[in-house]
Amino acid sequence: MPAENILEVHRLSKSVGQGEHQLSILTGVELVVKPAETIALIGESGSGKSTLLGILAGLDDGSEGEVFLLGSPLHQMDEEQRAALRAKSVGFVFQSFMLVPTLNALENVQLPALLRGESDAQSREQAKNLLGQLGLSARLSHLPSQLSGGEQQRVALARAFSGRPALLFADEPTGNLDRQTGERIVEQLFSLNRDFATTLILVTHDEQLAARCDRRLRMRDGKLQEEV
Repeated sequence: MPAENILEVHRLSKSVGQGEHQLSILTGVELVVKPAETIALIGESGSGKSTLLGILAGLDDGSEGEVFLLGSPLHQMDEEQRAALRAKSVGFVFQSFMLVPTLNALENVQLPALLRGESDAQSREQAKNLLGQLGLSARLSHLPSQLSGGEQQRVALARAFSGRPALLFADEPTGNLDRQTGERIVEQLFSLNRDFATTLILVTHDEQLAARCDRRLRMRDGKLQEEV
């Protein structure tokens, strides 16, 4: 795999079930992603978008094919190796925020950097700066339960970027937010993405959001098709 590619996928298929009762979810997916590209992954519910995202992130296995993330062959790695690669190079933003409920906003944002081995002082300063950029300087000590949905997603954004990931996966990041709040989150997501020159793969049903990305890839009948 060329070293300059962030992600490469070849002949990726995914089936579930056994024997005659197998259901094909992905079929012969091919994909090459270059650094700093923004990619929207779109398609109907049940088309395989989230399944594909999970395999690209090394959270799930394909049935056939090859997936290279930052030059590393995910399809040949065990879960411990994949987890180490994710901790070092990958960020996530989920529809349901996925914050640690017992940690305050600052601690949630610090977490990826601490897991990477950064010092408490260094990770704390970086977390404060990120939360400040997102207008949350007055919320550092608040638990997730004390924050609105929009505030929780901004904390999740700050957490995703705190590890300075080479690649960020965002799965319906505005799905649980009202339109106005969602639009603010999108602006902040793309702003941080530019600042960090991060490669972004975004799963969304929102065609307007997808149109902001460099490339639009549609899942249909288990296949990935690029739209121009």
